[in-house]
Amino acid sequence: MPDTRNRRGSSSRGQRQIRSRTARAELIFSVSYVEHLLREGRYAQRLGWSAPLYLAAVIEFLTARVLELAGNEAQNNGRNRITPDLVDMAVYNDPLLSIIFGTTTISQVVTTRD
Repeated sequence: MPDTRNRRGSSSRGQRQIRSRTARAELIFSVSYVEHLLREGRYAQRLGWSAPLYLAAVIEFLTARVLELAGNEAQNNGRNRITPDLVDMAVYNDPLLSIIFGTTTISQVVTTRD
C-alpha cells in the first residue's frame, strides 16, 4: 500500500496532523505544563508565547547537563547508578552549576562542606 503522506506529515486528504508545542520544539519537558505553572504562579500579568518554550528548553538543558556530569561521576567512582550524592558531587565540582545551585539542598546528602 503506498504511503499517502506528503512532506509536511499530513495525509493527502487535506487533514493536518496536530503536533504539540513540545513535539514541534523537539523537547522532552512539556511546554504546556511549564506554561501552566507560569500562569498559576502569577509571575507576570502577561505571558508571551515564547516564554514557556524557552523556559522548558532551559530546564531540559540543565537537567541533561547535571545528569551527564553525575553519570561521569558514577563512572569515575565505579558505580552503576546515579545517586543523590553523585548529583551533589557533580554540581559541586562544576564551577557554573555550583554558582547556580549554591543555596540548593539536595535531599539524602549529609556531607558538609566548608
